[in-house]
Amino acid sequence: MSVSQLFVIGVIVVPLVLIMTNRLRLDVAAIMTALSLALAQIAGLGVLGSPNSPDDAIKALSGLAEPVTVTLFSLFIITRCIDNTGLTRWLARRILRFSGQTEWRLIGLLTLTSAFFSLFMNNLAAAALVLPTGMDVSKRTKIKPSKLLIPIAYGSCLGGAATYFTTANIIASDLLRAANPPQESLNILAFTPTGGLVALAGVAFLTIFGSRLLPDRSPTEGQIVVRRTGSELEDTYQIGERLWEIHVPPQSPLVEQTLMESSIGQRLGLSVVAIWHGKQAIFAPSPQQMIQADDTLVVIGREDRITQLTDYGLKIGRETSLNKHVSPMGVSFIEMVLAPHSRAEGQSLKEHEFRRQYGFTAVALQRGERSYRTDVAEFKLQPGDSLLLVGEPKNVRLLQRNPDFLTLETDPSDQPLRWKRATLCVTLTFGAIIASILGFPVYVAMMLAALTMIVVGMISMEEAYRTMEWQAIILIAGMYPVSLAMVNTGLAGVIGELVVNVVAPFGPLGLAAGAYVFTALVSQVVAGQVTTLITAPILISAAISLNTSPQAIAVASAIACSAAFLTPISHPVNMLMIGPANYRFGDFFRAGWILTILCFVMVVIGMKVFWGLG
Repeated sequence: MSVSQLFVIGVIVVPLVLIMTNRLRLDVAAIMTALSLALAQIAGLGVLGSPNSPDDAIKALSGLAEPVTVTLFSLFIITRCIDNTGLTRWLARRILRFSGQTEWRLIGLLTLTSAFFSLFMNNLAAAALVLPTGMDVSKRTKIKPSKLLIPIAYGSCLGGAATYFTTANIIASDLLRAANPPQESLNILAFTPTGGLVALAGVAFLTIFGSRLLPDRSPTEGQIVVRRTGSELEDTYQIGERLWEIHVPPQSPLVEQTLMESSIGQRLGLSVVAIWHGKQAIFAPSPQQMIQADDTLVVIGREDRITQLTDYGLKIGRETSLNKHVSPMGVSFIEMVLAPHSRAEGQSLKEHEFRRQYGFTAVALQRGERSYRTDVAEFKLQPGDSLLLVGEPKNVRLLQRNPDFLTLETDPSDQPLRWKRATLCVTLTFGAIIASILGFPVYVAMMLAALTMIVVGMISMEEAYRTMEWQAIILIAGMYPVSLAMVNTGLAGVIGELVVNVVAPFGPLGLAAGAYVFTALVSQVVAGQVTTLITAPILISAAISLNTSPQAIAVASAIACSAAFLTPISHPVNMLMIGPANYRFGDFFRAGWILTILCFVMVVIGMKVFWGLG
């Protein structure tokens, strides 16, 4: 081997050892790897380009501009928009209605739900969306979380095997173009036949055998942190007792006045949490919101104060449509607690100009065992006080930056589905998918869909920045030059020849089987994205040498990265489940080894049936 090839091996092995021994973060290792390759190129080693061409060191940053990175940026934004509409929670609730209290049905449906979501979004995002549903199901059915959360993790991986939108699959497609000679990249449906076979077999296996193979372990105290829904907070603060619907007749003197001009809040200490204007609902209206004829105001306050609204010609009622809760109708609540040694102690929210600064209205204050729901902004705050606020969720981050208050976000599971936004979001997402199927570059289609969602106001740029999984992006961008270096130095070809010598007697199907086993084993201790960047160039080179379809081998290798079933460290979704379910290291192997073998069999069948390998 040449010096440059040995250097590339060292650049790969040293960070991986440090990662496996928990001495280095994945993203830091990726940055260190990219920097090492850049310095080697500047020194004339020729790992990223021709020797003595220091300008080629810029290729160490090429991962930031690769289609895979752009696609990931876009997918993170699209995923957040889908979640914000409430569509994923709505779908999960509807699917789970079919399960009843039966454990095997719950396991199957949770696996299927997670797999379904991961077809259209990042695996980790899909699992994170279904996790609260799994915990809620556990609470309602008394089935322990340890029986339900591994299926969610495995489901997201199984669904990820069947879609182009999994990070490892996108990378594998990109690496085909970087091969020597360059190969045709994969289309958006390339993973669906073989990956779909894997997903269906995996879901069926977990549904039938999961109940027997999954641990039955109680979570330890303090491991489950359950956020309360807005409806539960309304009950805690006894909002329903003081919830009123106020109709504004055309002859009322408040018509064409703003809420501030009406003095409803200032004079009577009432809180207007929503306004129905025809079919339009305005939640947490601002003081400048205009009151129109025939509007319906949803107001919180004492009855003796409410009755004074008749002086304005308003009609008072307590309609059954409210059902004592406004959170399921779209009103967003958060809970806020006065921080220890807060500078706001002894001040009222009105003195603090709280609404002007943060855009939230305080509708209730709990002090000791008593809840106050009138003149809340006038109370002098005391240690131990907690307040219920109503306002736009986008303002939460601003409030969280204030050290004087501790902000507790609400579980949004009882929020309604925003049909118009959901329809637009789904239309844009599937439009991008269809465009990709028809041959439009995937990264351009996804970027266009994400940008459209930003422009129409479905997500702000600030929220878009916050939704990025920067560790994953830095990891991919930093490790991408490793693949370039492996190809440029000929290391991929050298290792590919070794692989060819081992699997050549077994033919193309043997190469595909070997690609799956090799990649699946490496991915148990190394993140799937990194595994693809290391193994795919080698296996693609081997396929080219054997005159075997490199696209088929890339598919087998990428799907193997989704077989993260043996260890909790093989995928972030597994690590996400450890705390809530109190899992141990061996819990994943108990069910995972059989599932890994089953997926291997399905991949071999898929390679033979759908790719014609023999």
